Parts: sequence; structure tokens; C-alpha cells
Amino acid sequence: MNASTDENMLEVVESLYRTESRRIFATLVRLLGDFDRAEEALHDAFRAALEQWPRDGVPAKPRAWLVSTARFKAIDAMRRRARFTALDDDIAEIADDDERAPENDEGVEDDRLRLIFTCCHPALPADAQVALTLREVCGLTTEEIAQAFLTAAPTLAQRIVRAKSKIRDARIPYRVPAPAELAERLDSVLRVVYLVFNEGYLASAGTDLMRHDLSGEAIRLGRLLVELLPEPEALGLLALMLLNESRRAARSSAAGDLILLEDQDRSRWNREYIAEGLALVERALASRRFGSYALQAAISAVHAEAATAAQTDWAQIVGLYDGLMEIESSPVIELNRAVAVAMRDGPAAGLALIDAILARGELADYRLAHAARADLCRRAGRTADARAAYERALALTRQAPERRFLERRLAELKK
Repeated sequence: MNASTDENMLEVVESLYRTESRRIFATLVRLLGDFDRAEEALHDAFRAALEQWPRDGVPAKPRAWLVSTARFKAIDAMRRRARFTALDDDIAEIADDDERAPENDEGVEDDRLRLIFTCCHPALPADAQVALTLREVCGLTTEEIAQAFLTAAPTLAQRIVRAKSKIRDARIPYRVPAPAELAERLDSVLRVVYLVFNEGYLASAGTDLMRHDLSGEAIRLGRLLVELLPEPEALGLLALMLLNESRRAARSSAAGDLILLEDQDRSRWNREYIAEGLALVERALASRRFGSYALQAAISAVHAEAATAAQTDWAQIVGLYDGLMEIESSPVIELNRAVAVAMRDGPAAGLALIDAILARGELADYRLAHAARADLCRRAGRTADARAAYERALALTRQAPERRFLERRLAELKK
């Protein structure tokens, strides 16, 4: 086999890993009963694919081949390490589970939902539920999760290790909860899905502004949850993701540079996503049992309905943020409200609010807080303050398109 063919096969396997690895992992957790075994077996299976497929060709059902290969390799590894009867029993149980490996998409999706709800079991601390699900269900790195939590990566790593140990030691079941249990478990799952979406919508680091695989994955999970449990907040979250994702094509230039909402070509917004999102917002709000996700979706809906940036109803947006603050007060929501106030009442009004937030220290290392302050200072003609705030935001930014945007703003201030 020549080098060109080897490269093509490598691309095939890498593509499968990107699109299928977490689905396969979810099935392996069910079959093998352990996160670490499943992760090791997953990588063994993909290594085997790189060795065998160039010679034998890509199988007709590559996902099923990878699941089967991973399972057999896990059994072999366990047999080599077997020292006690209990482990022998585990091997026997796993070896008898061949009929439980799904052959269709429906079975795989069931596995993913089982894994999500296992990771979000109430026996685990709330922050561990989210961190574990982001790592094991969606494959985010520890660094990406730490960025979402605004905390240190080593802290997150320990949180994940402890959560996996708790699941193993407490024998937490790998299943979708019974209907009576679903509602209390839904909040953590929705929070997980939203954090996944946010990492895809605005990547925390790297060369790309967006990670479409993650935002698309979050929307797919959101649809599954709405099917499983069409509660107002599940509807609201799906609406919020669809409305934000509708702007994806207009959010960056051909060169990959960031385009702000006010400068976007709205003809490029995805009207199907907008229509679906608006309908979901209406359903959620009509229930009168809505929460923070539905209100955030309502804010996105105001943007989606504005034909131009100048026609945005900022008064309505501020009112929705006021309602949101009553339900879920947080520094980030407060920051977003301050920006909306600035758009309604002028930059000075927004700056006063942002300065008060930063003075408390909660968002001292949050790049978007400094970027927002820089923009309002620029609009207010406070050039020196704007420059300092842009420099602080730039120092905190690890994503290339955001860095280029901030560097351009700084260059414009020096002219």
C-alpha cells in the first residue's frame, strides 16, 4: 500500500474518531461497566482499525466493528490481568454481553442518554456531574472544562477522578431514570448540554472561533432531551441553542475573523433554526413554568426578530434580563445585562455597572468582561481606559480569532 493510500485511511479513521468516538465510548461503558476500561478499549479499537483497515478495507458497519473490537480487546486485557475470582466473574459477564451491543442508531442514542444521566446522578456533587459529563460524554479536554468553570485545570481533573471513583464504588446504575426521577435530574443535564454548546459556539482556545462539532452535538442532545422529557426548560434550552446557532455563518469572515452581532449580515442567518427556536420559546413561555433558559432564549428571540441591529428592542432585552436576574443571578448574567443597559441608555450607564462588577473581583480574570468594558470605553471616547481594558482582555484570551479582533481594536485606538 502506498503512502497516499495510508494517508487517506488515516483521514477516514480520524474522521470516524471525531464523529463517532463518544457514541462508541457510551456503548463501551455499558458493555464494560467502567469508564477507564471503556476509554482504554476505545483507543485499542481505533489503533486496530489503523492496522487492519488498510489491509482488509473499511468494514460495512465501522461503528459496530469498533465496538466489537474494543469489547474483545478489553476482555483479553482483563484476562491477562485477572488475579481474583471477582474479576473472573466480571470477565464472564462482559463476555456474555454480545447481544447487548447495539446495531442501530436508536440503541446508540439510548446508550448516550444512559451515560448522561449516570454522570449526572444526584449522589455526585453538582460541579462533578457537569465536569464528568463534559469529559466522558462529549470528550472535552480538562482545560476546556476548566475554562467553562472559570477554575484551574488540576482542580477539574481531581473532580473528574473522584466522580468516576464514586460511580464505581457506589455501583451507581447505568440507566435512564424512571419518570418520577427525571425532573430532579434534568437541571444538571441541561447545564451540561449548555456548557457543551457554549464551548462550541465560542471556543475557549485554539485557532477557530467556533467548534461546530460541539455546538451541533449539544443541539442533538437537546433534541433528545426534549423527546425524552418535553419540560419548559428543556424546550427553552433547545430554543436558546438554535437561535444562537442560527447566526453561525455570519459570525466569522472567510478568513475566520470574528464579526460582532451588530456588524453581521443577517441575510446569512439560518431562518429554519430561527423559526424552530421562536416556536419553542413560545411553547416554553406559554407553560408559565419556565426558568432561566427560556428567558435567555426569549432574549435571543428579540435579536432574531430584529431586521437590523438598529431595530433591536433593547428596552425589552433589559426587561428580560431583569426577570432573569430574579431567577438566576450570576456575575456573567449581570455583565450581559450591563451591556444591554449600555445599548439602551448609553455607554456611561453600562460602564458604571461593569465597573461595579469588576470591583467585586468575581470576573477579574474573565476576558469577556474586560472586552466589554473596553468596547464601552471606546464608545465613550475614553481612549486610554479602552486601551488598558483591551490589553487586559488580550492577556486573558487564548483563542486566535478573538486575539486578532482585540489586536485590531488596539491598533485602531493608536491611530
